[in-house]
Amino acid sequence: MSDNSTSRIALVTGAGSGVGRATALGLLQDGFTVVLAGRRPEPLAELSQVAAHAGQHALAVPTDVRDADSVEALFAKIEQTYGRLDVVFNNAGVNAPAVTMDELPLEKWKNVIDTNITGVFLCARAAFGLMKRQTPQGGRIINNGSVSAHTPRPLSGPYTASKHAVLGLTKSIALDGRPFNIVGSQIDIGNALTELSVRMTKGVLQANGEIKPEPMIDVKHIADAVRYIASLPLSANVLNMTVMASAMPFAGRG
Repeated sequence: MSDNSTSRIALVTGAGSGVGRATALGLLQDGFTVVLAGRRPEPLAELSQVAAHAGQHALAVPTDVRDADSVEALFAKIEQTYGRLDVVFNNAGVNAPAVTMDELPLEKWKNVIDTNITGVFLCARAAFGLMKRQTPQGGRIINNGSVSAHTPRPLSGPYTASKHAVLGLTKSIALDGRPFNIVGSQIDIGNALTELSVRMTKGVLQANGEIKPEPMIDVKHIADAVRYIASLPLSANVLNMTVMASAMPFAGRG
């Protein structure tokens, strides 16, 4: 057992960049010991070093959330090292090419579904089991849903379908976790500025067929929202939270 076993333990998937990295840094500042999961070892190792230099505690575990064996190894490492898990942020996700569905290769569809919903399920399943058997029992599972869990963008069928599925899974976690003090939450993000979304500042396809730039927000605001949810006692929950650029074309037609 680690000397940090008295700390609250958090897991962030997709921790190497963007929203995941910002959230991991925020949770570290809040005193969590953070397990950093992602497919690329290098950014995880770099973030772990940043934490160490700040006197914080992070554990980098390269993981492919699409792979059941990889996820099983991740949670075995968490349980072996810390003995418990208090918070999971299921953040890892991918998109598909912006084409009509008849032009979308099946492997692109499967990659989105395998990452965005099966990956979330695999991590949530493993977390649920650990939180159910640990003492004290319970914990919080936070899923990255996206505003696409409610409203699609043009040419985003696979991503939208996956995020609608995450919404249903979050509600099921919140319901099925009640007897075990396991709480399910979802954060729906709209236009957080990351390496992948910076293109939207130059113009993105709108529902009316026009190409327009969209306002963006700093990922810090997303990290702060996750930190707030993670700070709550398990007797309180934010089932769904939408954090978005105020003027993005989401609430309304067009």
